[in-house]
Amino acid sequence: MYDTLIIGAGMSGLAAGIRLAMYDQKVCVLEKHTTIGGLNSFYRLRRRDYDVGLHALTNITPKGTRKGPLARLLRQLRFSWDDFQISPQIGSQVVFPGHRLAFDNDPERLAESVAREFPQQADNWRKFIASIADYDDLTDEHQQLSAREVVASYLTEPVLVEMLFCPLMFYGSAREHDMDWGQFCIMFRSIFLEGLGRPQAGVRLILKNLVKKFRGLGGELKLRAGVDRLHVENGRVAGVVLENGEVLEAKRVLSSAGWVETMRLCDDGQPVEVAGSPQRSAGRLSFCETISTLDIDPKAMGYDRTITFFNDHDKFDWTVPTSPCDLRSGVICSPNNFDYTTALDDGRGGRGTMRVTVLANYDYWNGLDEPTYELEKLRWFDRINESATRFTPEFRGRIIDTDMFTPTTIVRFTGHDNGAVYGAPDKQLDGTTHLENLFVCGTDQGFVGIVGSIVSGIGMANLHCLKE
Repeated sequence: MYDTLIIGAGMSGLAAGIRLAMYDQKVCVLEKHTTIGGLNSFYRLRRRDYDVGLHALTNITPKGTRKGPLARLLRQLRFSWDDFQISPQIGSQVVFPGHRLAFDNDPERLAESVAREFPQQADNWRKFIASIADYDDLTDEHQQLSAREVVASYLTEPVLVEMLFCPLMFYGSAREHDMDWGQFCIMFRSIFLEGLGRPQAGVRLILKNLVKKFRGLGGELKLRAGVDRLHVENGRVAGVVLENGEVLEAKRVLSSAGWVETMRLCDDGQPVEVAGSPQRSAGRLSFCETISTLDIDPKAMGYDRTITFFNDHDKFDWTVPTSPCDLRSGVICSPNNFDYTTALDDGRGGRGTMRVTVLANYDYWNGLDEPTYELEKLRWFDRINESATRFTPEFRGRIIDTDMFTPTTIVRFTGHDNGAVYGAPDKQLDGTTHLENLFVCGTDQGFVGIVGSIVSGIGMANLHCLKE
């Protein structure tokens, strides 16, 4: 009998496990794969290390900052700022036809870009920034407002509005076309007012620290322990049945598998309603990403941007593409272009990496047989990189190794329906379900990104699993 069973060894599940183990709970994290992290993980291929998932940590505030999600994370999990060895971005940009907004971890850089590109919006910009709610000030009312309507009430230049939505949606919107105003405030603060950073060793350092602390506190981690179903009796989870037939019991279950995916595990067969709404649908937004190892540091080619968010027309379309991939917009990241103390090298002759991410159509990729799938990956690898070189120096002649993932890869490693990276459009902010001892954390609780996922695990553990 466990105090808490946690489904999924991603960032939120591991963080929740640490928080509970600190208070002497008997807690076990169940992971169906042989590796941890979900999509925010890493792997080794042909003796090279690759990160997957988000290109950077958001919410990066300076050492010693006492407010904000990163400070809360460090305090609640008892880590020091130095444990994650975070290096800030060098500088990023949003590029649209005829306009470029540059930003880094100093909000004044973005304000200067707005004043330069859209001088008539300078006063509006100051009022808009003042309207962005702090994390502690967000209310349910913020979640009910259309972000596009609120932003347009302050900023009257449509292209500027589109340029702001582009990075925020790429880094955290499960909804098509729009965002809740509360989610917009969270993402805007995390990217533009706080900033981006990365451990030089990549996401593996974060995961290593989380697992080491969890196990050090007596937590149990079971790999290759996929959950077959949650056995329900009298409105409670009575047992967690693993795919190997083993049955585990716990006072409560905390799932980071996603809302729809967690509900599917329940064997009570009842349609789920929350606050009078019908059962929510799975998300539909997914990505393809190319990863190119270069024989040269991108800075030696004249490319020193950490991340480039691009869109080749004035209107930003955040929706499932009708084609296999939408090449009109995307994200280009060089992991080399953070402010490290030493140069980043993959240890095998490579000197640089370029990651290019675009929206993709899950149904198309899922419908291919294996030979066609491999051929299409080759074809779209070339097309995606070609689209990126409109906004970077020509790097394709310097490629010495490659990899690529598609929406079906995301399904394989996260279990999310449709390869939906950010889960369902409707979030369950309080983490409750129709069962009194089953709760959700992570993407479908409402927080996204690496820091957001960790904070979600902490928050749901505090709220639902430490009440006793």
